[in-house]
Amino acid sequence: MSDSVRLPVRDSRPQPQAIKHHHSARYYAHRVHESFTAKATKVLCAIFLFIFLFVGVFFFILWLSLHPHRPRFHTIDFTVPTLAQQSVLDNSLITFNVTARNSNQHMGIYYDSMVVSAFYKDQRIGSSALYPPFSLNPKTTTIVQGTIGAATLTVNTDEWKEFMNDRQHGTVVFRLEITSGIRFRVSAWKSKHHKMHADCDVSVGSDGSMLPASKNKKCPVYFT
Repeated sequence: MSDSVRLPVRDSRPQPQAIKHHHSARYYAHRVHESFTAKATKVLCAIFLFIFLFVGVFFFILWLSLHPHRPRFHTIDFTVPTLAQQSVLDNSLITFNVTARNSNQHMGIYYDSMVVSAFYKDQRIGSSALYPPFSLNPKTTTIVQGTIGAATLTVNTDEWKEFMNDRQHGTVVFRLEITSGIRFRVSAWKSKHHKMHADCDVSVGSDGSMLPASKNKKCPVYFT
């Protein structure tokens, strides 16, 4: 009986090292692809954010430079000379002096003709039309002054008695209202018309002169 010789059977399955090498190549190729995609995405996002930020800052600066500020009015003088008299205001008048300032840096203000009215206890007692249309350049101030005379000033006996009663207490309060249609102007461009109102409360003493408390007082401004 002869001894049989058994040859070792060769394993055809891939060796563990080959499997490891094969998977490592695919793994790194996938990682390189993902890394390139991520970098490209980050670059595109950065470019988009930069453009968005640049446009936003540009329009913000443009808005700050062109955003219109309201005109500023301050009372300088307001006088009712006949208030010192003891009789009815047959020949009464009111004189006033107000400054108007354009605080915009790059925007002018175009005024239509102004109308100035005097009020006592919310009752209009007189008005006067002032100035032809004019423009106020950026960062400039002009003086609005005039007189509301007997031709337009209407004070009845009862109102005069109320004047005298307030006068005895040392203070008579009036309201000076300035109205005008205005447009904001940048170079050749002009905005639409806005109806502006400036309300100036002024206190007058027994001699008819404006009291120091009303000197250089800021007048609220609003639009309708």
